[in-house]
Amino acid sequence: MNDMTPTSAERAAKLEGMGCKRKRVEDIRFVQGKGNYVDDIKLSGMLYGDLVRSPHGHARVKKIDTTKAAALPGVVAVITAETLKTVNLAWMPTLAGDTQMVLADGKVLFQNQEVAFVVAESREAAADAVELVEVEYEPLPVNVDPLKAMTDGAPMIREDLKDKADGAHGKRKHYNHIFSWQAGDKAAADAAFAKAEVTIKEMIIYPRVHPCPLETCQCVASFDKIKGELTLWGTFQAPHVIRTVGSLISKIPEHKIHVIAPDIGGGFGNKVGAYPGYICAIVASIVTGRPVKWTEDRIENLSTTAFARDFYMDVEIAATKDGRVTGLRCYTIADHGAFDACANATKWPAGLFSIISGSYDFPAAYCLVDGVYTNKAPGGVAYRCSFRVTEAAYCIERAMDIMAQKLGMDPAEFRMKNLIRREQFPYTSAFGWQYDSGDYQTALKKAMESVEYKKLREEQKAKREAFKRGETRELMGIGVAFFTEIVGAGPSRACDILGIAMFDSAEIRIHPTGSGICRLGTKSQGQGHETTYAQIIATELGLTADSITVEEGNTDTAPYGLGTYGSRSTPVSGAATAMACRKIKAKAQMIAAYMLEVHDDDLEWDVDRFRVKGNPERFKTMTELAWAAYHEVPPGMEPGLEAINYYDPPNFTYPFGAYICVVDIDVDTGQTKVRRFYALDDCGTRINPMIIEGQIHGGLTEAFGIAMGQELHYDAEGNVTTASFMDYFLPTAVETPHWETDWTTTPSPHHPIGAKGVGESPNVGGVPCFSNAINDAFAFLGSTHIQMPHDHWRTWTAAEKLGLHA
Repeated sequence: MNDMTPTSAERAAKLEGMGCKRKRVEDIRFVQGKGNYVDDIKLSGMLYGDLVRSPHGHARVKKIDTTKAAALPGVVAVITAETLKTVNLAWMPTLAGDTQMVLADGKVLFQNQEVAFVVAESREAAADAVELVEVEYEPLPVNVDPLKAMTDGAPMIREDLKDKADGAHGKRKHYNHIFSWQAGDKAAADAAFAKAEVTIKEMIIYPRVHPCPLETCQCVASFDKIKGELTLWGTFQAPHVIRTVGSLISKIPEHKIHVIAPDIGGGFGNKVGAYPGYICAIVASIVTGRPVKWTEDRIENLSTTAFARDFYMDVEIAATKDGRVTGLRCYTIADHGAFDACANATKWPAGLFSIISGSYDFPAAYCLVDGVYTNKAPGGVAYRCSFRVTEAAYCIERAMDIMAQKLGMDPAEFRMKNLIRREQFPYTSAFGWQYDSGDYQTALKKAMESVEYKKLREEQKAKREAFKRGETRELMGIGVAFFTEIVGAGPSRACDILGIAMFDSAEIRIHPTGSGICRLGTKSQGQGHETTYAQIIATELGLTADSITVEEGNTDTAPYGLGTYGSRSTPVSGAATAMACRKIKAKAQMIAAYMLEVHDDDLEWDVDRFRVKGNPERFKTMTELAWAAYHEVPPGMEPGLEAINYYDPPNFTYPFGAYICVVDIDVDTGQTKVRRFYALDDCGTRINPMIIEGQIHGGLTEAFGIAMGQELHYDAEGNVTTASFMDYFLPTAVETPHWETDWTTTPSPHHPIGAKGVGESPNVGGVPCFSNAINDAFAFLGSTHIQMPHDHWRTWTAAEKLGLHA
């Protein structure tokens, strides 16, 4: 071999494939302010829409007078529910099988609910006209407490359902009841508790929070009356789903609807579903014959678009005296707001909450979830998690700490004793999930060794003694969390949305010169898909990542897919990408065999080429084969080099992690300082370590915000008291702690490249880790559980209740 010939390793490095810390190609346009967002779209003759919203949490709409608004110069139309009824669009279906008012139809059910839609020549004229719409309301009793939703005499939220005994998921047991859903074996769990030596029971509340992406929800609708075609640009995490839902609602044939999601400034689940603003913009464009743009402001986004969490979890653990868990039970009331608009798979009204057994070997477990209506905004999306997994992880991780405290065991040692062992994988949980792979003990040991856990506990013990002696007013807390997430929705046997299986897709076309384009059914909102998908192709096909264009978000060109949320892009569409590559590679191998005059089986793959076995000097590179595919294919073979794959995963994937947090709390001010946060993640095969680290940093920052201050709070009259960033905590670089990241690698055995997904994991594990650290600080004083969020006031109040300010 010529000494100048690049080695296999050198050629692999040049590809910048999987495992490479390749810089994000998207950032070239983003850092120069050249991104293309919905609000950048300007069409000739475009109108602007704005919404009249209710100031009441619950009221009858007695009268809507649009006369003054319609007379304002620049106003083109004012749309109400009565307008929408003429085209059968006053109500729309939700992804959860419920129906939702597009504009208030006789009642408003939550504050800031959409009442009327003003269309004008400018944003300013539309905003002015909104103030001129006169609405007469008759206030009604309000309920924002899910624990009171099914009590006798509770205000009836949904009068349209009062006579319906059945909901989308079975029998209803109260007029404010949506569904009952259960999983596990109740008899086995009850038997475990009957024999238990030690039990704990705690009400653990995960308050209502909001994804609050940087860019709010918005769209531009343009209806062509000549062609009968609708083009819709919008902030859509799942463009194809929006197209299908839009067709079902509007009755416009799906092939005449063109949905385009350009660059999106964050999603986190908030941009999965369809909102009234979208429907109103579409109707307004049809009515006026002109494009209509709708852009919500921050208060509208926080107070009316899809919330997350709002789970009230009454959890119990049974264990032996020596610390072996034997049973788990959990009853949950889920607050869904005024309409059930959760973005869950059809079969799972409470999402994947039955992952609540977490990373632990529970022999018996059972959970029951009741969904209820209240006078709050609808939603219930997977805010940086996979379908209620964050709620489950928070619940079990807090409960494990509470049990460890009762047993007098160290929380890390208690976890280590009960973690699923490596030799048990694939492991079937008490809820029936089959965990694909894991090495939990190794991960937790590495985490404990990395932070010198034993020394931290010794330091904490000394500080507690000093606190008792009055030598310090600071408490030290050490939070431990070990989580397992269930992502990659999903296997069609388990997951669908509106009857559409949750597969995903990739279409790859290699050009004659060896570059290519990959179109996918997912949609990035900042995850770096244009970078990472190209790296998968680079490794699979031996073409440089820079030679691959990745395109998403246009339903006219992308193959049908279910979008991006719940860490499903890599586990599902990433798998589709790899499988499409392998179809292309198989064809390329036949072309190489023909050119080299050998049998297919006489060739072997080497990074970027097929070479003859035993004679490596004879080879054809993938670039050479791309050219040959267009002019030198074997007789009977079609020219070209392209493939499409629709991937239906055989199972979910199960990423996991071990997190440790150290905090110092000033009991006199309630101020908490995060001294250290260590996050070890195992996401299987690592495609781009730099992007993984960025995803973990972002997820941990959101976890910090949730645990330490975020709450969408309603007062007794249904007023949202935290509807702007003046009141809703969004961490900045000033408040955000330093993150230490680490990893182990346990590939998924059923995934084509072994990847599991990582984007949601830090939020899933970060929240309970922060909360466990706060609670650990107070545990030696007799405190069992302090509810989130752990802001300064609530932490000070916890200290006050323990008599620390006397």
